[in-house]
Amino acid sequence: MRVTPTALPGILLVEPTVFGDERGYFFEAYSARRYAEAGIPAAFVQDNVSYSQRGVLRGLHYQHPFAQGKLVGVLRGEVFDVAVDVRRGSPTFGRWLGTCLSAENRRQLYIPPGFAHGFLVTSPDALFAYKCTEYYRAEAERCIRWDDPRIGIKWPVDAPVVSAKDSGAPTLDALPADWLPTIEVG
Repeated sequence: MRVTPTALPGILLVEPTVFGDERGYFFEAYSARRYAEAGIPAAFVQDNVSYSQRGVLRGLHYQHPFAQGKLVGVLRGEVFDVAVDVRRGSPTFGRWLGTCLSAENRRQLYIPPGFAHGFLVTSPDALFAYKCTEYYRAEAERCIRWDDPRIGIKWPVDAPVVSAKDSGAPTLDALPADWLPTIEVG
């Protein structure tokens, strides 16, 4: 397994070791011991699966309080996956990172608590799986507008299919201060 730090501190790109032959392939999608040794010591408490068609954009979502770290990957298809730093006091506040995750490349992205997350399906359909470090809590669910000009995400589609909740979400600058996590820097 290869784990690569990204431009946003704490976000890690995970490329599992794949064993394949003429029958197919096998890889370890998660091992608490191995992932902790690689710098992902998270204790995951919930697994989620999402199925979507081409052009569907889900996000940008996060929880506060009760922030969730996420280990995300694709079981079928391909997505453009995005994380945005929403931690007040962070030197990378408002910056985003995007990467292609697919069933073919088998990459995973570890997104620590304090980041908003979203993805856009770029294949005919996609089966997206993710592990969370905190349970889903409806009262803590927060959403940031997917096309917030301050963040400036370069989505690979001009007119995605977006839910009413996501299209009506506030921009990062319009969020109440108590809806954002704070980190101590120094």
